[in-house]
Amino acid sequence: MIEATLCFPRRENGGTDEVLLIEKRRGLGEGWYNGPGGKLEDGETPRECAVRETREEVGLEIDPDELEKAGELSFLLDGECHTFCHVFRTRTFAGELRPSEEARPEWVPVEDVPYDRMWEDDRLWLPAVLEGDTVAGEFRFVGGTPLDEADFEEHDLERSVAFDDAGRSRTSSR
Repeated sequence: MIEATLCFPRRENGGTDEVLLIEKRRGLGEGWYNGPGGKLEDGETPRECAVRETREEVGLEIDPDELEKAGELSFLLDGECHTFCHVFRTRTFAGELRPSEEARPEWVPVEDVPYDRMWEDDRLWLPAVLEGDTVAGEFRFVGGTPLDEADFEEHDLERSVAFDDAGRSRTSSR
């Protein structure tokens, strides 16, 4: 199983609420939009991973204490847990936005998030996260590897999930 993170920096720009999305340039989900993020490295906490991945992919610096846990998502492929993802959001960051080999960043008005160019499940949970709610979900895909070529089958989603001080869902066993 892969343990990963997604981070959704937000800002106010001329009265418009915006979220930072990336267009993936390589790897899983290439060509699709999502938040900056990636796999945890050995010994790394989810917060540390979100900070590192955001810095590497788009050049923004984030204090781990400024990250708000917004979700925990499990992705199953053919009945097996493929990825467990920690979702964070923040409105506090520094640095200049820049593209990388892995990602092309873009500030997008929240009302214009391109769900038609994202993972099929994103339209189910991301609106709640962008509204300030918290989520826990399980998303089931079938059809074999890789995950981005499998078919989305079904899901379970809970909103207004409480996370403990360690950032874990109080109902989660992780």
